[in-house]
Order: sequence, then C-alpha cells, then structure tokens
Amino acid sequence: MSSNWGNKVRFSLFGESHGAAIGGVIDGLPPGIELDLELVKKEMDRRKPGSDPYSTKRKEDDSFEIISGFFNGYTTGTPLAFIIRNKDNRSKDYSKLKDVMRPGHADHTGSIRYLGFNDYRGGGHFSGRITAPLVFYGAVAKQILYDNYDIRIFSRIKSISQVTDKDLDHLSADIEDLSKTLSNKKIPVLDSEQGKKMEEVIEDAKNSMDSVGGVIECMAFNVPAGYGMPFFESLESKIAHLIFSVPATKGLEFGKGFDISKMKGSKANDSFYYDKENRLKARSNNNGGILGGITNGLPVVFSAAIKPTASISKEQDTIDIKNRQNTKLTVTGRHDPCIVPRALPVMESCMAIALLELLLV
Repeated sequence: MSSNWGNKVRFSLFGESHGAAIGGVIDGLPPGIELDLELVKKEMDRRKPGSDPYSTKRKEDDSFEIISGFFNGYTTGTPLAFIIRNKDNRSKDYSKLKDVMRPGHADHTGSIRYLGFNDYRGGGHFSGRITAPLVFYGAVAKQILYDNYDIRIFSRIKSISQVTDKDLDHLSADIEDLSKTLSNKKIPVLDSEQGKKMEEVIEDAKNSMDSVGGVIECMAFNVPAGYGMPFFESLESKIAHLIFSVPATKGLEFGKGFDISKMKGSKANDSFYYDKENRLKARSNNNGGILGGITNGLPVVFSAAIKPTASISKEQDTIDIKNRQNTKLTVTGRHDPCIVPRALPVMESCMAIALLELLLV
C-alpha cells in the first residue's frame, strides 16, 4: 500500500478508523511559514463527526498534536508530522462484519487485495475518517496560498439528491459577500429555501433508514495565470488525483463539465477581452479557469459527485465469504444519512493542496 502524494511537497497519511490514531507527515514545506493553529482547528471542526444533526453520532473532537516540524509558531523546514487520536470508536459494532460484506463498501475488495488481513472495523484505512489528515494539510495549504497569493477557496452544496441550488456567476461574484453567504451554515447554499428543502430530503432519508448523496462545487479565486502543465502534470490531473482519493467520490467535472458537451464551440469557448483599464477579462468561465492544463487567471472551479452513504440500516442482500453463501445484512452503528455537508472542507483541501503543489517555488 502507498498512501503518499506530491512531488514538491510530499504528503503521507496513516491510520485506521478504529485504530489508536490517524495522522500524516508533510515533507517539503519551506522553513519560516507562520501557521495559525486556530484556523487549522476551525477547518478540522467543519469536518469532524457529530458536528451537526445530519452527521454520525460518533463524537471525535479531531484535536491534533504536531510532533515535529513546527517551533515557536513557524515551520522549521523539517517534516511536519501530526497525529489525531481516535477516542470514540465502537469496534463491537463491526464484530459481525469480518465475513459478511457490507454493500457499497470496500470490505470485499479490501479483503481480496490484502488477503484478509485488512482492518475491517469502520472501514479501516478505507474509511472517510482518513480524510481528517487531508483537511489538516489543506488548512496549512490554504494559509500559504492566502498569505502569498491572496487565493481564496470556497465551496457550496450544489445539490442534494434532486434538490439543486441556484447558479452562480463566478466571474461577477463578490468574494466577501460569498464568504458571508456560505459561512456558518449547516447546509452551505446560495438559496436558503433550497437549503431547507435539502435538509428535508436528508431528514426523510434518515427516517426511512436510508441515505442520500449530492454534488459539491469548489472554487478558487485570485489564482494567477500560467501555472500547470499539459497532460500528466495538468492542474486537472492534480486535482482529479486528490478528489478520487477521497472515499465516496464518484464523479468530477471542471467548469461546465459534462454540460459543455451539449454546447457549440462558439458558446463553449471563453472569449477574452481587455477592459478600459487594459485588464484581461473573460465573458464566461465554461472551462473552469483551466486551459491546456494551465491556469488562465479566471476562478478555478470544479464539482464533485458524492455518493449516498453506503452504511444504511435497511436490510440488504450480500454475501458471507467464509461460508460462501448468500445472506442478509442490516448495518448497525452510527452513520451519516448524508456525508455531503462534512465533505466540503475535504474538497477545499484537495483544491488547496493541488494549487500549492503547482505554485510553491
């Protein structure tokens, strides 16, 4: 198994959902970067379980301990290593799942790949809990991007099941207004009425012992032009590698994404022009701020599809791999009826980490 990512800055993560701790190592950060740990904690709190009525009732404060690479408020240049201890794991909830495979989970594929030695409790290393170290690194990356490039990263819930938020014109968006609109909301959307409908959909799924998924839109403003490369080192490639490393991600599009295939070229092309102050502008951002794998100075925008939570309390058909027979399974324990709200800081972290990898000199 390899749980490493990056070239300029190398990131590795470790741990299992029900192990003693999870954590990571960030290797390659320059010395002298000032880090606000309160901002890191704020990002961790956005993702942590038990933080809203729609998340799992597992209570983890996601407090972190930095054990190297940080001294007197600044990075030292040595590997920045941190751990996040697990405190509220109930492994007994998974005692029957060694041989009975949960539908929609990596139980079966993990058992095959690791010859039955995988830690199946809570999904082990396949668990969404392992995104907590990713959010830690993302919080660090966000600070570096903001302090050095004034890059601002936001995300919103674009849809939950069939309920969709209103469209956003990224080119005319007021960054400060957008920040106020999306911050401190259980369901971060532009249209509050649609947000209420999304809450109702999640509540209905919860009451019927089922789950729902959705789409998250992530955007980065003030990204300078000229960063990235074609083909394997494109910004899309960097982001996609990270996004599809996040459990439950099943789709990704940049800008207008799949809808751009329905347009004619004259509509899909983002026409550039110079304004009265001789500043480069564009009349649309259908390509999501990336052309030829390289940033073009427009907001970088992607949307990620998150599948419904695989653990549901409804009885499902499955298999018993020990006895090689068909069986039924009702998943017990504590699970999110919808993981989309907690996934927003994870998507933002992927954006920040990918941009940092390209921009860091």
